[in-house]
Amino acid sequence: MRAYEMMFIIKPDVPEEGIAEVKEKLHKIIDDFGGEFVDEVIGWGKKRMAYKIEDYSEGIYSLWHFKGMPETVLELDRIIKISDSLLRHIIIRKDEK
Repeated sequence: MRAYEMMFIIKPDVPEEGIAEVKEKLHKIIDDFGGEFVDEVIGWGKKRMAYKIEDYSEGIYSLWHFKGMPETVLELDRIIKISDSLLRHIIIRKDEK
């Protein structure tokens, strides 16, 4: 398994239940594809963005560190792209040291 880092920004007008659902869905994908979380999930909360995205100037930031297979990343990327609750995301593979 490879180590990955994923950051995503949720729209600020999503209710608390919606935020929990999005995070739960992403967590389930990682679990279903045999992944595991390396560190504690970091939630940065609502932050002002450097520029507007889809007319939003704020977003709810989260940073996750996990281990998984390339298929895990492909499925996460696919689900995030079709989600209406997320503004942006990035998934990077951490290099071996």
